[in-house]
Amino acid sequence: MSEPIETQQKLRVVVADDQAAVREPLAAVLALSEDIDVVAAAADGTEVLAAVAAGPVDVVLMDLRMPVMDGIETTRRLSEQYPQVAVVVLTTFADDDSILGALGAGARGYLTKNAGRQDITRAIRAAAAGQSVLDREVQDRLLATARNTATRTPAPGPALPQDLTPREREVLTLIGQGLPNRGIAEKLFISEATVKTHINNLFAKAGIPDRAAAVRRAIEAGLA
Repeated sequence: MSEPIETQQKLRVVVADDQAAVREPLAAVLALSEDIDVVAAAADGTEVLAAVAAGPVDVVLMDLRMPVMDGIETTRRLSEQYPQVAVVVLTTFADDDSILGALGAGARGYLTKNAGRQDITRAIRAAAAGQSVLDREVQDRLLATARNTATRTPAPGPALPQDLTPREREVLTLIGQGLPNRGIAEKLFISEATVKTHINNLFAKAGIPDRAAAVRRAIEAGLA
């Protein structure tokens, strides 16, 4: 008789939004996913920090505009105090200040509120696995901002390391074009796990801290 299959541990998620009409239905929808356990719902950043302190928590689905403590400041504090907790932003705002502020504070994902349930759950799973997921609108804004900044700044950035493999350069090129990990995997006919390995390697070699910086380096290197 075969051994029973071990049940995978659910991802423990905190949903943060100051509007109960958004927060409660969203928590209920996410709870329908077999691999997600909504452990708390928070109306502001202080409640998020309290929920994480009570833990354990894997991912916080974070609104940006909240009273008492907003999403960017909360993300920054989570990055400092609980770096193991991933943050995925879910907001109506897709302006440069919001996007760059959230990503700079340590958010791993950024979605707008027109994202569907599958998009949100996919982003939560990706963030828990250490990957970044950006809404298409957010990717486009990020690319435009990086390109405009590169155009205004004639001085080139640091050269790419000589020991980058051809595949790592390909991956950096596709990041610069705004593709998420899944899109890169489909383009190169490799798995998302392999894409993640290449990204980790090239980030380490090139001293790239996050995806936003990778977009800029790709543009500065003429790869995007």
